[in-house]
Order: sequence, then structure tokens, then C-alpha cells
Amino acid sequence: MQVLTPLFHVFVFPGFLFLIAFGLFASWVDRKLIAKMQNRVGPPLMQPFADLIKLLAKEDIVPESADRSMFAIAPLVAFAGVIASAIYVPMWSFQAANSFAGDLIVVLYLLTLPAFALFLGGWYSANPFATIGATRVLSQLFGYEVPFFLACLGPALVAGSWSISDITFQQVDGGWLIAAAPLSFAVAMIALIGKLERVPFDIPQAKQEIVTGPEVEYTGRRLALWKLTFLTETIVGSALIAALFLGGPHFWGIPFDAMPVWLAGLVGMIVLGVKILLIVFFLSLTQAAMARIRIDQMVPWCLLWLGIPALVNLGIIMFTMSRVGA
Repeated sequence: MQVLTPLFHVFVFPGFLFLIAFGLFASWVDRKLIAKMQNRVGPPLMQPFADLIKLLAKEDIVPESADRSMFAIAPLVAFAGVIASAIYVPMWSFQAANSFAGDLIVVLYLLTLPAFALFLGGWYSANPFATIGATRVLSQLFGYEVPFFLACLGPALVAGSWSISDITFQQVDGGWLIAAAPLSFAVAMIALIGKLERVPFDIPQAKQEIVTGPEVEYTGRRLALWKLTFLTETIVGSALIAALFLGGPHFWGIPFDAMPVWLAGLVGMIVLGVKILLIVFFLSLTQAAMARIRIDQMVPWCLLWLGIPALVNLGIIMFTMSRVGA
């Protein structure tokens, strides 16, 4: 049983199967919302699943001039990093599957792996469009990653813990931390768009300019892995923000203590799922309403308009905590 439980968490819930299923559903919600905002019909419910099956059935081609080993391993590393990060985020209760002190730092590190893997995969594709996209991936990384780290630091300072589960649990009685760190929440939401390379920060892929950039030479199963990586990262990133700022599976008025364990877990998972879909709605709204910006605009904008508010919010939090302690 000691061996089966970790395997269940990694491969079934909250890992591989759950993230893929929920990611495909969230992709449908995202595409449907954008279609409605643009006065279109949108895809049927099973369209994301059909697209995945189609990619898996296509021929897997490796360019002759590409580094075959790096080209093949990059999407695997990216996908594995996202799957591994999910087991540290509370998905159904206030305690994550593999929680420990400092797991917030581990999750933030694991969520940077897709960007580095995408850079390596594009760089070693030996394609000029992929090379340009790969350099944009790293350039953009410096713009959103620092503000995202600073934003996630806010709830950790308020809760006095680097454990995501501890931060989530302290919001049961103390209120959601979005009230204590509203600027950090706003910065985290915008920086998440950059991590997911969505409009207006889809600069590395820019289909009209560089034909999907780092992914241009990928086909078949490997391209499907890249698509799944960003789908699952959407779920994990949204769940992380929900856990840090919105109480995770908690919602006022729901008597979790009076419920059986299985029912409390089910209700908590539904609550968190609704919060994730609300964040997906925000992502859809920005994509439908905004246009892509240039890479030379993106990095200074992020450092100025995301980094400074995140630092200001940290200063307010530390000042407030010092006054309370005194």
C-alpha cells in the first residue's frame, strides 16, 4: 500500500489521468468562451479529445539536422515537470498528496521546466523559425517569472510558511489571502498568461510571424505532448493561484468537518474545479480582448507593471506584519 498510494497520486489523481481529463475539459471551456465572445459557435464538447487522438495518430517526424536525443526528450521533461508539480498542490483537501515544508519553491521550480524544455526543443530543431521562437521563450521568461515568484511570495509571508498546504489551511479561519495581497493576486494572474504563452504573451509561438516557433518541427505524439503540457500547466497554475489566494478547496458556509472524508474530498474537488474554471474564464477574456505585443515591449512592461506592484505589496505585507507583531 505504501508503494501503490504514491503511484496512484502520480498516475491517476491528482496526476496524469486527472490533469489530462480536466485539461481537455478546460480547453473546451476556454475555446467555447472565446467563441461566444467573438460571436462564433465554438467546438463541440469532445473536440479537444478528438484533436488529441488525431495528433497521436499522425506520423512522428524528426528533422535530419536536428539533435535527435534533445528533440525527443524535451517534451517529456516538460510534461513530467508539470505532472510532478501537481502532487504538491491541494486538489481535494487542505493537505496535498505529498506536502512538505518548502514545497512552494519546488512547485515554482517545476513549473519553469516547460519553458526551458521548450527552448531546448526549439533550439535543437535546427529550424530558423524554431530558433527565433526559442530565443523568445528565454527572453519572455525573464519578464514574467520574477513577478510570478514575487507574487507567490506574498501569501507565503502572510501565512509564515513555504508549504502550499499550510498556506491553504490558514485561509479557513483567517479569510482568503486575496484580501491581504490583492496586488500579488493580480500580478500572479497576469504572469500566468506569460507562463502559458497565451495572448497577449504568445510571442514565442506567434503563428502569423514564426509559424508556432519552437514547436514548428514537432509532429505526432511529440506535438501532442507539448499540447498536453500547456493544458495541464493551465490546470496546475490555476490550482496553485487558487490555493495561495482563494482558499483552494475551501468555501465559506460548507461544513467540511461534518462530512464523511470521501464526501468532503469530492465537494472540495468541485469547489477547486469551479475556481480553476473562473481563472480559465479570465484567461479566455484576455485572449478574446487583446492582441499580441512585441517581445521588446513584453519584458520591460512585465518588470515595470508587474514587478513593482509585487514588490509594493510585499512591502505592505511586511510593514503590516511588523506593526501587528509590535
